[in-house]
Amino acid sequence: MRIALGIEYNGTSYCGWQSQPSRCGVQDYLEDAVAKIAGHVIRIHAAGRTDTGVHAMMQVVHFDSDASRPDSAWVRGVNAFLPATIRVLWAKLVDAEFHARFSATQRSYQYLLANQPTAPAIYADQAGWYHMPLNVSAMQEAIVYLRGEHDFSAFRASECQAKSPVKHLQVASIKAHGDFIIFNFAANAFLQHQVRNMVGALVYVGNGKYPPEFIQQLLTQKDRTLSPPTFSPHGLYLSGVQYDNKWDLPITQRQLGII
Repeated sequence: MRIALGIEYNGTSYCGWQSQPSRCGVQDYLEDAVAKIAGHVIRIHAAGRTDTGVHAMMQVVHFDSDASRPDSAWVRGVNAFLPATIRVLWAKLVDAEFHARFSATQRSYQYLLANQPTAPAIYADQAGWYHMPLNVSAMQEAIVYLRGEHDFSAFRASECQAKSPVKHLQVASIKAHGDFIIFNFAANAFLQHQVRNMVGALVYVGNGKYPPEFIQQLLTQKDRTLSPPTFSPHGLYLSGVQYDNKWDLPITQRQLGII
């Protein structure tokens, strides 16, 4: 049987999603917890990897097991063996052809940025931070250049293993909420560090160092060394994964809520 899970996690204490020899990945903790309910070793596959310190409001995963358990066991039972910073939100029996990664048609990320003179205490490790006032209007003008299909080499980590730097960014928007700025991105797939690198470049537009057209120049030049530094991982959230309706999955999209 193939089981799909929707999970959320605070990535502060983990070395990213992927399993590591030191067993510090979110995947390691989840596999150990699911194995306790299944009664055998479990290998979990995710919609996408997140880096050290990055959070997920909605990560979708799947695993195979011959153990017959009610959905409640895969949710409440597994949660009983997880740290408080990782939670299973739902479980569903799916067709054997479903794959959390390869069946996904879109991934969504949000970046939460605190724009205030001092670093936030309440949102420590849960939001990025920039101390000087940012021109949100200039960033909104700049982010439009990122929409559509482009070669995103200027925003790609040097160690990125993706076969192609060409991705289709369907959503790219910015909204201000008091002292916070939320960046929204959705694409068929993302390069390693792409979102954090795009946020870093947009912040340099917001602080007046570059005009909005700077983003277009970076896309044209395709040179990572000309782009601003990678921004902090703490404000980055995997907010959803989109699938065809035929899989009949529970909710797979969530949004940051700022009070």
